[in-house]
Amino acid sequence: MKFTSVFTGAALVLAMIGGPALAEYPERTIESVLPSGAGPAMSVSQIIADAMGKELGVPLTVLATPGAGGIKAFQTALSKPADGYTIIDGYVAPLVLQPILGKADWSYGDFIPLHAAASNAFAIGWRTDETRWSSFEEMMAWGKANPGKLRYSSGQRNNLPHLVMAKALQSYDVVAQNVPYDSPPAANNDVKSGILDFTFVNVGSYKQDPDALKIGLVLSEQPAAKEAFGGAPSIADIDADLGISGLAPMGWDWWLVKKDTPPERVETLRAAMGKVMVDPDVRAKITRLGFVPLDWDHSDYDKIVSGVHDQLSTMADAIKWEEEALKAAK
Repeated sequence: MKFTSVFTGAALVLAMIGGPALAEYPERTIESVLPSGAGPAMSVSQIIADAMGKELGVPLTVLATPGAGGIKAFQTALSKPADGYTIIDGYVAPLVLQPILGKADWSYGDFIPLHAAASNAFAIGWRTDETRWSSFEEMMAWGKANPGKLRYSSGQRNNLPHLVMAKALQSYDVVAQNVPYDSPPAANNDVKSGILDFTFVNVGSYKQDPDALKIGLVLSEQPAAKEAFGGAPSIADIDADLGISGLAPMGWDWWLVKKDTPPERVETLRAAMGKVMVDPDVRAKITRLGFVPLDWDHSDYDKIVSGVHDQLSTMADAIKWEEEALKAAK
């Protein structure tokens, strides 16, 4: 009886010692939910995920979840437990823009930030043999003299490129028609054929075919963004103040987790991502894709993202201005 009691007591002690090790986080695959499909943005996320997986000692997979301007991905991630095994790849459109447009019922403050990831600038491009203008400001002068005649595409209406381009046009008081396209290549082809006058160009498309269109203006003042587009003129090179700066006129993501995620698990993820984002090899891989690695950690999140929120709110007003100005021009 005494032997049994001693054995039982020893077993309990071993169980207590071994318990925390069995529950050590992370024990299994972590999933990062990406609000887009295959493409350069997914490649960047996979680079970060692979490196973080090595730091954490478990696989970190990227789940591509395109649809509804990124809302589907956020809804998918928010349906998962707040246990540190689901990361939200917080792209600016579903994180900030969709709530501004009234299409999502969350705000950027409803999440716990881990670390900023990467940014990708947009540009305005037109046909390489264009004779009516040779610079963005000359195109604006032509558009001012011919209200409502310019036709352009931002891809889908009311997306981030539309907001940025409408804001730029409003700054010059130029009224232009936005024509929606499902496919950037289709819009590029219609620019080349003269159906469209200009279009937005993302850095991934530019990297695939740098000579497809003439890049007239990079919609970012950051030197790295200008470099990503082969040194084309940027908003830092023009005289007009477009009222857009920092991260506001471009795509970017910040990796997040749900509120109520255990603090110790948040800190584990933050430490891993922070280490990965200063790794020279990781940064070089991201840069080769035309994206810019971001250096901000979780302590910068509220300041940076609130500034983007405020600027995007004014850009949304620019779309309303565009619609009203087009009606007046007819």
